[in-house]
Amino acid sequence: MNALLNFARTGGLPPFSSITADQVEPAIDALLDDLQAARDSLEGRLQAAAPSYDDVVEAVATLTEPIERAWGVVGHLMGVKNAPALRDAHQKAQPRVIMAMMDLAQSQPLNKALLALAASGVYQRLSPARQRIVDKKVLEARLSGFGLDDGPRARFNEIQQELSEIATAFSNTVLDATKAWSLTLESADDVDGLPDSWRAAAAASAREAGVDGATAEKGPWRVGLDFPSFGPFMRYSTRRDLREKLYLAYLGRASDLDGGDDNRPRIARILALRQEKATILGYPSFAALSLAQKMAPSADAVHALLHELRTVSLPVAQEELAELSTLAGFDVKHWDVEFYSEKLREARYAYNDEALRPYFPFPAVLEGLFSVVKRLFDVDVVDATDTVERWHQDVRYFRVTRDGTEIAAFFLDPFARPADKRGGAWMDDCIARRGTEDGHRLPVAYLVCNQPPPVDGKPSLLPFRDVETLFHEFGHGLQHMLTQVDDVDVSGIRGVEWDAVELPSQFMENWCTHESTVLGFAKHVDTGEPLPKETFEKIKAAKTFRAASIMMRQLMFATVDLKLHEGPMPTGTTAFDVQRQVAESNSVLPVLDADRFLCSFSHIFAGGYAAGYFSYKWAEVLSADAFAAFEEAGLDDEDAIKSTGRRFRDTVLALGGSVHPGDVFRQFRGRDPSTAALLRHAGLAA
Repeated sequence: MNALLNFARTGGLPPFSSITADQVEPAIDALLDDLQAARDSLEGRLQAAAPSYDDVVEAVATLTEPIERAWGVVGHLMGVKNAPALRDAHQKAQPRVIMAMMDLAQSQPLNKALLALAASGVYQRLSPARQRIVDKKVLEARLSGFGLDDGPRARFNEIQQELSEIATAFSNTVLDATKAWSLTLESADDVDGLPDSWRAAAAASAREAGVDGATAEKGPWRVGLDFPSFGPFMRYSTRRDLREKLYLAYLGRASDLDGGDDNRPRIARILALRQEKATILGYPSFAALSLAQKMAPSADAVHALLHELRTVSLPVAQEELAELSTLAGFDVKHWDVEFYSEKLREARYAYNDEALRPYFPFPAVLEGLFSVVKRLFDVDVVDATDTVERWHQDVRYFRVTRDGTEIAAFFLDPFARPADKRGGAWMDDCIARRGTEDGHRLPVAYLVCNQPPPVDGKPSLLPFRDVETLFHEFGHGLQHMLTQVDDVDVSGIRGVEWDAVELPSQFMENWCTHESTVLGFAKHVDTGEPLPKETFEKIKAAKTFRAASIMMRQLMFATVDLKLHEGPMPTGTTAFDVQRQVAESNSVLPVLDADRFLCSFSHIFAGGYAAGYFSYKWAEVLSADAFAAFEEAGLDDEDAIKSTGRRFRDTVLALGGSVHPGDVFRQFRGRDPSTAALLRHAGLAA
């Protein structure tokens, strides 16, 4: 019995407890054989008949689903349960999967039928959603190498294969570097300033590493580069020398500076291959190729947005840095920023991030989130963890219902596991909604976070930024789960342009500073006392604290990404040279000689954000403007909130990729988006 193969062929929820690494290769081989047989049959039918939508689009979706189902689960496990055997199996199977999917994308019979369909009267009679699917598939065919002559197509395929392999190696190297580095602290002086919760987690980490008897009170304490450990250390440790050591280790991950594998050659190779790929496809740069599938109309439009935000933010960010130096009594360095920012925040708003954590126990935050979703979108969330198989005991499973009827479900993996789970937070689809003979298949999502795990019998206590992250990822999940589209290619998050896909997620973050929402769930874990209203007001006011510096950080990343992909790298120029050039107008602190941040910038070198990191800001304009609709309706007017929430649900969340995101936004808002709300929310409006 091969559980992965059986699941891929039959569907349903993945049997996680039965899937093993040794099943991957035989399952993938069998599924690729199935794919080839189904493809041969389909291509034969297409050559003998006039093209129909079902034969050209639906049939392809059906024949690819089994391999996509299996490979999706393998990829998911690579992120949440990474292990050497799984890595090895993934690495061996990956080239065959990529080659099979590229070969299918370049199929002459399939693409000729697609082009014939696009030019036919059948196309004219299709629904707007299906016309959009056909249009997108015509573009995807071109970007997949269809139409290339034999020589360029062979080279294109080689590039695709190598890019996929390098991206996997890049990501694995970052994971390895993050978990390989640690520092054991022995004396009370070493952990001066660090909160009790951090000490408890660090002592637990030391025990896991083999240090018997480590306690929160007496140590030893083990600090690492995973963010639940690294972040609080940079924020609270009074030991400037140790902050510098930790910061440089974090900045040097996966580079020549950490003694492990070095991602610098991979960066150069990735950029060169992407440029070559763009050239083969007839684009001047990889940025131009990327933007062909984005909401943003051009690189000029993106640069214009970044320039508008930069012009407003840079002078304020410079003032914010000067303020920190005044507080410190010296010119602060990179490893001082978080520490003195926290000191200034405490002085200005009289609250401490760490002191807030007891008011945000994970179970209460989760219930608060579900309450917001009920209020806005009229759906209920019901725990059904015991009914499914999971990949880890901390994972939970929930059903989403409306009027008592199940409409979707999701897995939630909330806690950090540095040994085998990559950092960050993300949402992915487990099952996409699709029309069936008797209705439609229910969508299921994966929601993954890296919150501090429970320690010593207490529930996970969330830093406020982790509360926002949970709301953010759930926003992605809502667009996947509340879709009303049955065409699988554009249901949920599928088919949504990359620079619009963050709209629902960033929109949901706004409810973390809505008074009745937060005060409804923020209760002290020990006493049950609600978060004091005056403390909430300080949290809300602090949302604009150092907003310009935060904005400039994102503008720096977005600009570096775009510049790296806007044409061939000049001879003798490295990605790190570009980073330094961009920093001159996008950073208030100079780039350190030891800065190797790009070596762990997985978003653009191992994820989907290449020449698209700007999408966060592009979508943030949309999300801020969308939330402004609720502000205008009246955040304390229950009827108005419900009405606006239903309209958001029935447009932004329901339509998925079936309608261009600009049109979706106009359906919800009644006009084009504006930056006014974003700047106002950040306290940067004129």
